[in-house]
Amino acid sequence: MNFFDLTLSNAKDINIMLKESNAFCGFSVGDLEHAREFYGNTLGLDIRDNPMGLLELHVRNGNRVLIYPKSDHQPATFTVLNFPVTNIENVVDQLSAKGVNFENYGGEIKTDNRGIYSSPSGGLKIAWFKRSGRKYFIHIGGKKSVIAMKLQPLITP
Repeated sequence: MNFFDLTLSNAKDINIMLKESNAFCGFSVGDLEHAREFYGNTLGLDIRDNPMGLLELHVRNGNRVLIYPKSDHQPATFTVLNFPVTNIENVVDQLSAKGVNFENYGGEIKTDNRGIYSSPSGGLKIAWFKRSGRKYFIHIGGKKSVIAMKLQPLITP
C-alpha cells in the first residue's frame, strides 16, 4: 500500500470524515539521495523507496513520512519530525561518532560542552547539530527524550 491508498479513497461517500482517514505527513528535500544516505545510514532509520519514486521514512508506530524532491526547496524554519529517545547523551555520542557536530550556545539556551541544553527544571533537553553545513535540531523532553529535527539541513546544496 502506498501513501495514496488511504481510507479517503472512497471520498465520494458524502459522510466520510477526515478523522477516519489514515493521515500522513511529509516534507520536501533538495536531494533524495542525500536524504536516503542521511536518514538511512547516518541516523539508521528505515528508509524505503515509494512506488512513485519518492522515499518513505517508516517509524516505529507504523506511520510513514513521505520524503519528496522539490527543485525550489527552501529550508524549514521549524521542527517537523520528532523521535522519542530514552537517553539523549547516548544519542549525542552515537551521532558524534558518525561525524555529526553539535552546536554550542550561550544565553537562555546555554548548552553543555557536548551541545546539550537542559531546562532549569531538568524536564527538557535539546541538542542541535550540524552535518556537512546542514543544520538539524534534536529536541529531548520529559522523562523520555524526543529528538525533533528541523529539516533545514537536507535542502542546502
